[in-house]
Amino acid sequence: MRFVVSLMLLILFHFKSYAQNADQVQKPVIFSGMITATNNGISLLPNFSLNKPAVLFDLSVAKGKLSFDPMFRFGMDGKPWSFIFWWRYKLINQDKIKMSVGAHPSFVFRTIETNVNNTLIETTYAQRYFAIELTPTYFINKKVSVGLYYLGSHGLSKDIIQYTHFLTLRSTLTNIELTKGLSITMMPQLYYLKMDKVDGTYINGTFILSHKKSPISLSSIVSQAFRTDILGKKFTWNVGLAYIFAKRYVKG
Repeated sequence: MRFVVSLMLLILFHFKSYAQNADQVQKPVIFSGMITATNNGISLLPNFSLNKPAVLFDLSVAKGKLSFDPMFRFGMDGKPWSFIFWWRYKLINQDKIKMSVGAHPSFVFRTIETNVNNTLIETTYAQRYFAIELTPTYFINKKVSVGLYYLGSHGLSKDIIQYTHFLTLRSTLTNIELTKGLSITMMPQLYYLKMDKVDGTYINGTFILSHKKSPISLSSIVSQAFRTDILGKKFTWNVGLAYIFAKRYVKG
């Protein structure tokens, strides 16, 4: 936890220095995001999946090397699923090699039913976690990259999963042209997941179909467990419709 606190202080210090240094060339603030409606809310941590229709809000505010990337997930019924508040910092940002570090507090919402005087009453409570990530990536060319992704998480109360380790070997094929203007992005990955004393190995693929003249894209996630002791579906998939936007702001 000392490492996590130190990392957060480092990120906040850099963010403050960018904002206050009047001698620096003004860097644009980039606000971007994606809103996705899907038939099946999937998490790479299987026991955190919603397993029913969901709406996802992925937002980002970035300036220079620092970004704040909150993620809000809801069921189609409006009930909260999870809130994640990422802070990310680009340690290496070269043409061929990139690496960022990140940290977040998160809240995973659970609903339980209790019988009070023969009436079922729903109660929603939040499980709190803190996590860090490392994302070294090597770019073979502008459209193909390979890399590792590590996430370590700690539960902030004794009644939930205490330690999670998530390690991924992944590749990305970006904007592979199918026809004029129409392209597909593919992100296959093989990952190992350990949650306290149970673990599992999975293969997962994300596919995004988009047109360069449209902010709307079609996506799908397919996930299959090789071997796992972790609760959750061994095979799952979804389809989603996403709206993507981005704006640049420069202080005058």
